[in-house]
Amino acid sequence: TADSAAVPQVVFGEPEAASVGLTTAEAERLGYRVRAVDQDLGAVAGAGLYADHYRGRARMVVDLDREVLLGATFVGPGVAELLHSATVAVAGEVPVDRLWHAVPAFPTMSEVWLRLLQKYRQGTAPRG
Repeated sequence: TADSAAVPQVVFGEPEAASVGLTTAEAERLGYRVRAVDQDLGAVAGAGLYADHYRGRARMVVDLDREVLLGATFVGPGVAELLHSATVAVAGEVPVDRLWHAVPAFPTMSEVWLRLLQKYRQGTAPRG
């Protein structure tokens, strides 16, 4: 049977909203130490191919202890198409470092994964 925490959800409205896994609040309530990483989807190269002046947001929630994706949320036109890769990462408990090897096609909206992972790495780099 499917893990209920990894069942994707989509609201086909204007804009679309798509999510899988836990939100930051849900993860913290369950006792996870988490970090949320946000990305403006309009800043991704593929957004310009999708629509002029594209507006949207992406968020991934990472378990800091295991460094796996606990959840992802996307809001914007056509974001349901981004959801399956997030579902695979959440359901498979894929380590964040492994996700680096899944290089997105350029220029596509999937480039959001590279941007999210870059921001995550920058925020977890050793200081000093």
